[in-house]
Amino acid sequence: MKTIKIEGMMCEHCAAHVKEALQNLGLDNIDVSLEDKSASFDLIDSVTDEMIKSAISEEGYEVISID
Repeated sequence: MKTIKIEGMMCEHCAAHVKEALQNLGLDNIDVSLEDKSASFDLIDSVTDEMIKSAISEEGYEVISID
């Protein structure tokens, strides 16, 4: 399980965009928390941190950290 902190999410619509971006990378078991400004998901080896950052950035949000 991996967790990312995301800046810029303000509403459920924002959270849905983040979830869709992560789904498009092929990630599973995605949980986006608007309250915590984070998303967690099961990691797959073929998806790098840079790919995650890029997908989130393309939606207009900023990845603050990846744990």
